[in-house]
Amino acid sequence: MVGRDSEQEVLSAFVTAPGGRALVLRGDSGVGKSALLGHVSQLAAAEQYRVIQAAGVEAESELPFAGLHQVLYPLLPSIDQLDEVHRKVFDIVFGRSEGTPPSVMTLGIAVLDLLSLAASEHPLLLVLDDGQWLDHSSTEVIGFVGRRLTGSSVKLVVVLRAGVPSGFDTAALPELAVATLSQKASEEMLDIHHPDLADHVRRLVLEEAQGNPLALLELPPYVRGARTGHTDQESFGYTGIPLPQRLQQVYGARVKALSAGVRAELLRGALDGVGAGTTAGQARGGRYRMADADEAADCGLVEVDPLSGDFVFRHPLVRSSVVQTATPNERRAAHAVLADVHRDDVERRATHLAASTIDPDEKVAAALEAAAESATRRGGSVAAVAWLTRAAELSESREERSRRLGSAAYVAGHSGRLDQARQLVREGAGTGTDGSPDSVVASGYVAFFEDGDIRSSQHQVFAAIESIRDNGAHQPDEVLTRLIDLLLAISQYGSDEAWWQRVHELLDSLGDAVPANSRIYQDAWGDVVLRGAEVHERVERAFADRHALRPWDVTRLGVAAYHVDALSQYRPYLQRTVDREIETGALADAMTMLHLIMLDQIAVGEWDEAERTGQRCLELTTTHKHALFIHHTHAYLGLLAALRGQVERARELQATVDAWARPRGVGFLTQITDTIGTTAALAEGDYEAAYLHAIGITAPGTFHPYAHQAPRTLLDLVEAALHTGRTQQAHEHAQAAHHAGLPHISPRLALTTYGALAMTTPDPSEADHYYHQAQTHPQAHLFPYELARIHLAHGIRQRHTHGPKAARHSLTLAAQTFQRLGAATWAERAQAELRVSGLATRATTQLAELTWQERRIANLAASGLTNKEIGERMHLSPRTVSSHLYRVFPKLGITSRAALRDALGKIPDDQNV
Repeated sequence: MVGRDSEQEVLSAFVTAPGGRALVLRGDSGVGKSALLGHVSQLAAAEQYRVIQAAGVEAESELPFAGLHQVLYPLLPSIDQLDEVHRKVFDIVFGRSEGTPPSVMTLGIAVLDLLSLAASEHPLLLVLDDGQWLDHSSTEVIGFVGRRLTGSSVKLVVVLRAGVPSGFDTAALPELAVATLSQKASEEMLDIHHPDLADHVRRLVLEEAQGNPLALLELPPYVRGARTGHTDQESFGYTGIPLPQRLQQVYGARVKALSAGVRAELLRGALDGVGAGTTAGQARGGRYRMADADEAADCGLVEVDPLSGDFVFRHPLVRSSVVQTATPNERRAAHAVLADVHRDDVERRATHLAASTIDPDEKVAAALEAAAESATRRGGSVAAVAWLTRAAELSESREERSRRLGSAAYVAGHSGRLDQARQLVREGAGTGTDGSPDSVVASGYVAFFEDGDIRSSQHQVFAAIESIRDNGAHQPDEVLTRLIDLLLAISQYGSDEAWWQRVHELLDSLGDAVPANSRIYQDAWGDVVLRGAEVHERVERAFADRHALRPWDVTRLGVAAYHVDALSQYRPYLQRTVDREIETGALADAMTMLHLIMLDQIAVGEWDEAERTGQRCLELTTTHKHALFIHHTHAYLGLLAALRGQVERARELQATVDAWARPRGVGFLTQITDTIGTTAALAEGDYEAAYLHAIGITAPGTFHPYAHQAPRTLLDLVEAALHTGRTQQAHEHAQAAHHAGLPHISPRLALTTYGALAMTTPDPSEADHYYHQAQTHPQAHLFPYELARIHLAHGIRQRHTHGPKAARHSLTLAAQTFQRLGAATWAERAQAELRVSGLATRATTQLAELTWQERRIANLAASGLTNKEIGERMHLSPRTVSSHLYRVFPKLGITSRAALRDALGKIPDDQNV
């Protein structure tokens, strides 16, 4: 009785009210009328009523008085106690004697007399289910009786199915409409009876049932694992929900009773997704308009939408019943008609062509391929895989079948469906084209992204490109482009100089067969120091026509933009695209989009948002078992932790990524782990360790070819060298950046190059000049962390050359920025310099207050207890204690436990805790 509080109140009042009365319960099939009937029977029994139950039967609906006989059968022994006139009436009606049939009034009065006699000892409740199937004679008499129960001890409840004509429609008896359940009640019922439904099955059941309790109870086992085609793309048209026998009976008989023409019209509407029930107005525009369906409206299967004036299905179960009761040939014929109706809509036409065609047909296969391309561009890669697979099935040649299966596998891989991609590769191999370029693309993609298999993937893809070149490729080709882009992606992750040289030689030998966008990837993903000139402008031109870009184009161009620090201008577009792709599109590309969004959030100082984005990406990659992307995400989370001074966490993630990536030769990730080590050491003030990590990426005075982190760690290496007395190495490295033209490659590299030159030059005026160039760069504000480090270095230098007062402005800017970012150790460093400059600072200045638990843990740590000892006292795990201390340090503006006692001593006694 979930969601039936109001109905239960009405029925309770009905049973407990004095005197006799009648009530009609009217509602759709499966809506719960019988459950309410059982409820009212229990209420009546508890009140000492005698309950008599009966039910209309469709097979007896033409037998006069068959229904009345069923209702009164338990009372027949009492007929002998009636007077002779009434006994004779019942004898004639029930066939025990011959005579003229009595009038409705005569028989009704006799029935009232019999009921009064039966209720003389105990009140009586007559319960009549499926009253719409009662014969006409019985309906007239029971209606007559129901209107005359006042003053008696008899109550009558009649249940009627909505939409089915009945003699009770004009009986003028009080009615209680039994509506479908609310959304909240529907969800509650599912939770009670089917608590472990997958989210997509749960949504589908709720949508299809639309509050019908019987459907909510019966549908889930049939929907689990069933291919319903009920998605935004509806790849092969609406195929209906598989209905159990009980639900088939709800509308199936009425559908089968329709004339052939009306059934065909309803089938075309159902297969084209015409709306149903409360979601009728939500159906996508341009649906088939059902006509001449009045016959279906008369029997309660369709109704007229008041807004559009079109016929719509009365309930989603009607739509499913229409599809399920049709034969395969009838469905194919309907799809063929719909394909012609939607001949100007490439995707809608493909939907119906795919379902209407059995034998191979190259024209249909080509139409499906065009639809797949359209779907991919609008975020429908999941549908595109289905259409490409179907196009392969309908291909007339073995070569076309293999090519389309290769395309399907390629899109499946980008959609994060690696198992499906593998299966499609095997199917393509079964055509006798094993080792074809298409199969190499798909198998290489799966091996690379699933487990980071760089070495074998590189050689396999390289050989396939060589083979195509040797066969005379002179123009860009779809499969060749896929191979080139995959080779470039693998090479980027490998970050091996010798291999990149081979790649450049191979692509140069292809000449004009390499597309312009692939040339951008070649220059940006390899080595921006050597090849990054004008990449920014080329990326901007490529992004100009965004409607022509497929999701993997967007991702690849976004990666190129990252390498030249131009992500910010494309981040809004990436954020709009990523949710769409996660839902029904290129899931693997969405993972990279999340990486790019996170990287830009880190760059512009939105570190809390970056953490959330990273965690979202980690959940996604873990769910879909993309090992490469899992570790790539861990690497960025580790880098963020190092920036924030969360050194232990940073090093844990560094070790995890390094242990996975280094044996596989994933140099892109091992360089990031070295950067994590550098950043964490700088955060701790361990400049010797920072220097050793930094030179693991590139030697001072050089930028190791194809080491993407080499220019990114420019400032790190310079600062670490300066703090460890390696002034000459720092100066050489800054000069190398200048001579390599880094300021012309990206705004961030311009900022860090000018900053490095300022830090390393011995000439004060030259230093001021470079500091001015860095701090006034028009895009310096987009990189607040690097800018704050330059402000800090400038302030320290000003204190030494111009006195403490001159340094305060730069130091204040640095301190405020580090505090805003949450770079705790850097903030403490800037605060310390401010104190040296004579500007008083307090641990609580612009720093967050401690919670009670944080204050307690901080006090215990300051007293010398270890994390384990603190955890034992406070019933916390050592890891939880460590996490609390990570939050305490930046709030107090310190970087170590040793500074806790002094910092806590500076907190005013009246500070809120």
